[in-house]
Amino acid sequence: MTALLETRLSRRSVLQAAVGAVGPATAAGALGVLPALRSAVYAAGSDKPEKEEVKIGFIPLTDCASVVMASVLGIDKKYGVRIVPSKEASWAAVRDKLVNGELDFAHVLYGLIYGVHMGTSGPKKDMAVLMTLNNNGQAITLSKKLADKGAVDGAGLARLMASDKREYTFAQTFPTGTHAMWLYYWMAANGINPMKHAKVITVPPPQMVANMRVGNMDGFCVGEPWGHRAIIDGIGVTAITTQDIWKDHPEKVLGTTAEFVKKNPNTARAVTAAILEAGKWIDASLGNKQKMAETIADKSYVNTSVDAINQRILGRYQNGMGKTWDDPNYMKFYNDGAVNFPYLSDGMWFLTQHKRWGLMKEHPDYLAVARQINQVEIYKQAATATKTPVPKDVMRSAKLMDGKVWDGRDPKKYAESFQVQV
Repeated sequence: MTALLETRLSRRSVLQAAVGAVGPATAAGALGVLPALRSAVYAAGSDKPEKEEVKIGFIPLTDCASVVMASVLGIDKKYGVRIVPSKEASWAAVRDKLVNGELDFAHVLYGLIYGVHMGTSGPKKDMAVLMTLNNNGQAITLSKKLADKGAVDGAGLARLMASDKREYTFAQTFPTGTHAMWLYYWMAANGINPMKHAKVITVPPPQMVANMRVGNMDGFCVGEPWGHRAIIDGIGVTAITTQDIWKDHPEKVLGTTAEFVKKNPNTARAVTAAILEAGKWIDASLGNKQKMAETIADKSYVNTSVDAINQRILGRYQNGMGKTWDDPNYMKFYNDGAVNFPYLSDGMWFLTQHKRWGLMKEHPDYLAVARQINQVEIYKQAATATKTPVPKDVMRSAKLMDGKVWDGRDPKKYAESFQVQV
């Protein structure tokens, strides 16, 4: 552990940094908002949050940062709520606690929310996505043993699996989640059918490195800091970052149940606004990113060394084999608002992949499902409160690593267009 980790960032120093980064108005929220200022943010009457203390689940990952910092900086108070971050052991635990109401919201996998809504990842319940928390910043790691045999990227892995035939095991973090979809997409783009040519297991993010160390897997896809941790510990190499699979891809979201949003729309808006503003604070400066890394490295949150977090959030990458590079498409939490809009097409993409890999037998009404889940109107209200730009279109397009363009226009055709699928 570094000295920085052993010296927890004091609330006072974080607040001083907040004043410098986003000005006294935002920092005022952290210090306890004066009634006059608070009333400018939300009305004391009809707009007052229905529930003033909310429990938000998170998994120990770098991309929980905007949820944590909204609480640590006191930005939540500016919007009339108190966020209580709740560290969870696995995505399955997050799912169960969201469904049964133990958690009000969660930092959660995009595809998990869609899986629960569709009944493909456990008990079926109507769910809601309020905002995207981050773009980019995940990675696929291959074991050092594979790398020593030439499997340092997708093509090398395909060659090794063809020549050295045995059972290869790869881990993702949740069956309908983002990491499963990135792993499958990458493998398939390199001619490997993950459902037929490999064994795929589910492992909670903080347990990935330990499991690779004892030889339980050949590779994994997970969020930071665990990809970089594998390199620091000398047990794995980065084969590809997820931003090289899909630049500025959607990743974690602020999720809850549709029932909670219906009963507590003002609370949903207030929490969304607070986390939006926290993301803005993180992305505002290198100093803020460093302070965020020092904060979330603590055992209460991610429980790792600061150096495992602070390099890749600045775009400073190494692959564990001597290559280093500055990546402009590192993990972003705000990016002038480009990160956070809950695009309908983003949610629809995960459904196309769920269908591709046999998690759904029939094509759903892709657009209708996305409209049910993604809370565009509540997001727009939160964006107004935080002066966050909003895009004109609820759809966006992107070209992924295999050259295929996704724009949401014909999801059924897109889902059926892949050569490698179940």
